Amino acid sequence: MTGAYRTVAERATARFEVRGSEFLGHVAPVDTVDAAESFVADIREEYGDATHNVPAYRVPAGEPSERAPGSEPMLREYSSDDGEPTGSAGKPALNVLQQREVRNVAAVVTRYYGGTNLGVGGLARAYSRAVKEGIDGAGVIEERPHRTLVVETEYDDSGTVRGVIESTGVEFDADYGERVRFDLRVPVAEVDPLRERLNDATSGRVEIDR
Repeated sequence: MTGAYRTVAERATARFEVRGSEFLGHVAPVDTVDAAESFVADIREEYGDATHNVPAYRVPAGEPSERAPGSEPMLREYSSDDGEPTGSAGKPALNVLQQREVRNVAAVVTRYYGGTNLGVGGLARAYSRAVKEGIDGAGVIEERPHRTLVVETEYDDSGTVRGVIESTGVEFDADYGERVRFDLRVPVAEVDPLRERLNDATSGRVEIDR
């Protein structure tokens, strides 16, 4: 499977306590740095009363459209201790993503301090555990790089276009306005063949943008 990679199947949160401190390990699939940062911001807002919200993520650098088809993306790896002792939180969280060999994943570990210091070793174990259990809860799947395509057509061709799209099994949303717009999420390896099929089926009348 060309360019296949491991990621999490869905959002999940794991929860446990260590010597009075409550830890919540949140993970989510994300495809861009912006999506990862947005997930981190959402968790920090939702758990704004927590003592710490420690982020870590591994996502492709740059937008999918900026990469050559079939090329492996450079990964942006990021973590922060968010006020915990240096090296006790963010790095252990990121290490789990690296060791599990998952990418296109963002994680945030929320901690509510329970009154007992855990020490650097105890913190590292707890933050690692939170990400591990979050990943276990979300499940790991093998995925392929995808690209977004926008397909627009007149109503006369819309049935034909929809039929071609549905026959490929790709994810899509349809918007019926003045013209018909389809927003597709297509595996990178299938983009060019799908373009050709759509153009052939409509004698080139379809408009296809990234």
